[in-house]
Amino acid sequence: MPEIAKIIFFHGASSSGKSTLAKGVQNAIDAPFWHISIDHLRDSGVLPSTRLKSGEFSWKDMRQQFFNGFHLSLGAYASAGNNLIIEHILDTEGWHEELAVLLAPYDMFFVGVHCALPELIRREKARGDRPAGSAERDYNSIHQNVQYDLEIQSEGNVGDNVDRVISAWKARRSPSAFVRKAGS
Repeated sequence: MPEIAKIIFFHGASSSGKSTLAKGVQNAIDAPFWHISIDHLRDSGVLPSTRLKSGEFSWKDMRQQFFNGFHLSLGAYASAGNNLIIEHILDTEGWHEELAVLLAPYDMFFVGVHCALPELIRREKARGDRPAGSAERDYNSIHQNVQYDLEIQSEGNVGDNVDRVISAWKARRSPSAFVRKAGS
C-alpha cells in the first residue's frame, strides 16, 4: 500500500510566480514530487487550442468539465501515492471547498503566493499569454478570507522563498489550513 501522498498547494494570482516557486521546490525538496498545473496541460496540447482561438469551440462551454477533470485527476494522482506540487488559482466559487474534501485524506500544505499589483501587471504584460487584466482581477479577489499554512511574497529572492517553503513544510502541522476550510 502506498504511503499517504504529500501535497504542496501554491495559490496565487496569475503571473504571481507560482510556477517559478514550484519548480524551485521540486528541484530542492528531499522527496520526489510531481509538479502539476493547468499551464502544463494547456502547453502540452491537451486542449484544442487552435479551434478555441478560431471560435469553433467555446472555452466557456468547456471550462467546467475541464476543471472538474483536472480536480479529479489530482485526487487520482494522490490516491496512487504520488506526492504533488500543485499550482492553481481558486477563482471560482466552490472550488476550494470541493478540493478540500477531495484532498482531505492527504498530507496537505497550503501556500499563498502574493505579489504587488504593479509587478503582477508588469509580469502579465511581459508574458503576453494571459488575458489583460486577469492578474489584477485575481489580485483583488482570490486571497480574500483565505487562510494559509504559509504566505510568500514572490518579489523576494526565489532561492530564499524556496528555502522558506521547504523549511515550513518540514515543520507543518495537521490539519492544513486548506482542509480546515471545508469545515468552516
